[in-house]
Amino acid sequence: MSADAPEILVLEATPIERGQLAALVAAWFEDMVKYVVDVERGVAAVGGEMHADAEAVLLAAGSRQAGLWGANYYPGRGEEECIEYTSLINIRPAQGNRSMELQDEQARARLREITFRLIGRGEPL
Repeated sequence: MSADAPEILVLEATPIERGQLAALVAAWFEDMVKYVVDVERGVAAVGGEMHADAEAVLLAAGSRQAGLWGANYYPGRGEEECIEYTSLINIRPAQGNRSMELQDEQARARLREITFRLIGRGEPL
């Protein structure tokens, strides 16, 4: 990332600009970007090398751990293929999620809704 561009963007009401998303995708993984959604507050933190980086930003901003779920966003894959519901931060046996993949259908649906509203629907950059 350039010195003047943030590594992680917090999105609350305004969707990410295509140029910002393209920069975050290019900076880390070239075909996708990691992000964390607070399904309770309806916000997302996009970018960073690890989901834990975005998670830390949201925790510092007042989110509760129980509402945070990590995923990967792949632009250009369309609505059905743009979200990968997998992250190390999703392993939470106490919440009934025993794998890296987000298993709770209600949380998945909320994550998808927030993703489509703030990040995109899998459109090409």
